[in-house]
Amino acid sequence: MANLDETTIDAKVSTEELDSAKAEIAEELDDDAVPNGEFEVTKEEMSIIRAELACEFPDDYEYLSDAYVKSVASKPYSKDPTVRRPLKYTMEKLTHVMEWREGAGAPEMEELVKLANGPETAPEAVEDPTKLAKAKALATSLNNGSIYWHGFTKEGKPILWIRCGRKPWYPNVEAEVNALILIADAGIRCMPKGITDFVVISDSSSPPPPVPSMLINVLKALVRGYPDRLNVLLSAPVSSIIQFVMNLLLPLMPGRLAGKFILKDIDDARDIMKDWLLHGEDDIPKFFGGPADHDKLYPEESYSKNQGQGCLKFDYFGMVERLKESAKEWEAKQSK
Repeated sequence: MANLDETTIDAKVSTEELDSAKAEIAEELDDDAVPNGEFEVTKEEMSIIRAELACEFPDDYEYLSDAYVKSVASKPYSKDPTVRRPLKYTMEKLTHVMEWREGAGAPEMEELVKLANGPETAPEAVEDPTKLAKAKALATSLNNGSIYWHGFTKEGKPILWIRCGRKPWYPNVEAEVNALILIADAGIRCMPKGITDFVVISDSSSPPPPVPSMLINVLKALVRGYPDRLNVLLSAPVSSIIQFVMNLLLPLMPGRLAGKFILKDIDDARDIMKDWLLHGEDDIPKFFGGPADHDKLYPEESYSKNQGQGCLKFDYFGMVERLKESAKEWEAKQSK
C-alpha cells in the first residue's frame, strides 16, 4: 500500500463529536494530576473490595487481578495526595470499569469468537442471527492480523503489536472496537502475577486514512475500560497521517496517557526495542528490520486459512497459548 500524504487525508470530525468525547473522557480525569506513589493496602481491605466486586459483578469480577485492584487502591487521593484513596472511592473507580465492560459486552467477546469459528448451523447461531452477525463482524476485524499479542518485555509486560498497513480503509467501527476489547482482555488474562500493564509497539508505515470516529471510540475504550493499563506506546515511523492522528487525540487525552506515546523513526525504534524486548535484538520483527518472523504466525488474511468451520482466519486461540508460554518463560527467568 502506498504511503499517503496530507493531501490525501480527508478525515472530518464534527465539533459536537469532539465536545462529546471530551465530556465523556473528562469524567475519568480527576486523578490526572495526582503524583505517583503508593500506600499500604491491608489484606482485610483487599478482601472487602473483592467481596463487593464479586457481589456486584459475579460473572466478571475475576477479570481484575489482585495486583491491579491493589494498584488502584494504593494510589494517593486526588483531593488530598498525602493520604490514600478511601475504599469507597476505590470501589467507585473499579465499579466504573466493570460497568463499562458490562455495557460494552466485554465478557462475551471470546464467546463471539467461538461462535464465529463454528458452523452457522449450530443451535446458538440459528437461534440468534443478530449475535451471529456480530460474531462474524468481529472475526472479520480480526482476520487482517493488524493487532495481536506476541512476546514480553524484560519487565514482564506483554507486547501488543499493531500493523497499521493491514488496517481497513473503511472499517466497521463497532467491530474494530470489539476486536480491541477482545485482544486487550486476552493479554491482560495472560499477564504474569504482579504485572498490571502492557506495552504497545506500532508499525505505522502505510497507515490507512484516519477515521476520527474510530480513533475517538478506541481512545474512550482505553480511558474508560483500561485505565492505567497502557505502560507505553512506541510508534514508527512518523508520517503525516500519524501526526494527524496525534493532533486529533492529544487534546482529548489525560495528561498521563499522552506522555506514554513515543513517536520515533525506524532506527531509533529498533534501538529502543533492543532494550525493551525479552530476547533483545532477536525479538525485533522483520517489518522493523529484525530477524523475528511474525508473519509465520500472523500472516496477511489472503495467506490465512479458516481456523474452524466458521469465518475466523486469525489464530486467536494459538495467540493466547503462545502468550501463556511466553509468560511462563519470563517467570522462569525471574526465579534464576
